[in-house]
Amino acid sequence: MNPRSFIAELIGTFALIFIGAGTAALGIGGVVGVALAHELAIVAFAYAYGHISGTHVNPAVTLGVLVAGEIELTQAISYWIAQFIGGIIGGFALAFTFSNLGGELAKATETLGATVLADGITPFQGFVLETILTFFLVNSVLNAAVSGKAGNLAGLAIGLTLALSILMGGPLTGASLNPARTLGPAVASGTYNQIWLYFVGPLLGGVIAALLYRSSLREKSEAGP
Repeated sequence: MNPRSFIAELIGTFALIFIGAGTAALGIGGVVGVALAHELAIVAFAYAYGHISGTHVNPAVTLGVLVAGEIELTQAISYWIAQFIGGIIGGFALAFTFSNLGGELAKATETLGATVLADGITPFQGFVLETILTFFLVNSVLNAAVSGKAGNLAGLAIGLTLALSILMGGPLTGASLNPARTLGPAVASGTYNQIWLYFVGPLLGGVIAALLYRSSLREKSEAGP
């Protein structure tokens, strides 16, 4: 285990949940505000810690990078531990921050921005949507950052992908795309409704993106235009 990478992943994931889920709980700016908060958190920590750990801050991203053959299993396991710890600490930090609120804010923040399905969205629909949107995210990570093709703009490309995914999926599933993003507020608030799909969907999306990268996109990129 590399202590620097572990710390970077823990802090980065904590920040993503504290800022992203916190913005969702407070309802700042609606879905646009939530998308912007997640994007800014990703971009900021991509440039702060990208040179240390790659700033995965997402177990689905780490799984995708592992399946793509770009990280060792032992390193991936340490990332997962750091990410889930960071997510849970982020959830409880939000619970502490919101603990003395009253009125409408208290009601709005009681689930701490937990990801839940909208009325009329079935668990299978939610699962498929989380899979598709996480595929887009991990696809950006692999082809913009891991491949090195986007250079210093990789963090921005990944942040924008997360933002556009939240703009579409946020009103339907909360657009987690990240098991740690779901787990932190769920544990801290006791909100576990259909939590399985927020694990299985993103992990499957990450694997699909990695398999496509390995089978087609990486070879084309390395071969040049």
